[in-house]
Amino acid sequence: MRLCVCLMLLSVVLCVSADRFGLRRAGQFVRDAAGGTWDMYRAYRDMREANYKGADKYFHARGNYDAARRGPGGAWAAKVISDAREGWQSSVSGRGAEDTRADQEANEWGRRGGDPNRYRPKGLPSKY
Repeated sequence: MRLCVCLMLLSVVLCVSADRFGLRRAGQFVRDAAGGTWDMYRAYRDMREANYKGADKYFHARGNYDAARRGPGGAWAAKVISDAREGWQSSVSGRGAEDTRADQEANEWGRRGGDPNRYRPKGLPSKY
């Protein structure tokens, strides 16, 4: 009987511990996603402010890079935002499939941890 009670108590402790860990991990994912969303917004805001010809791929890569560095939630937010933006832009802007493909390449490069400066155009102010 005591062995049965001990096993039940051990099971309860393990379940509670596992659930608490799962909640903590879920909370971290949400925080990372919120931070990643902010990183994407900041890159977009900087791109609009810079208004520098040929710099959009740099800002795509930078936003995705910054967001993905936060963790899985940030990388998820970056992918969702990038895919939604490119889907909308390709159907509305008329820039074409080639521009969308190049933007997505820069997005993926940044999310994989590649240096965004690969896409940095000459002359872009160091502020960015």
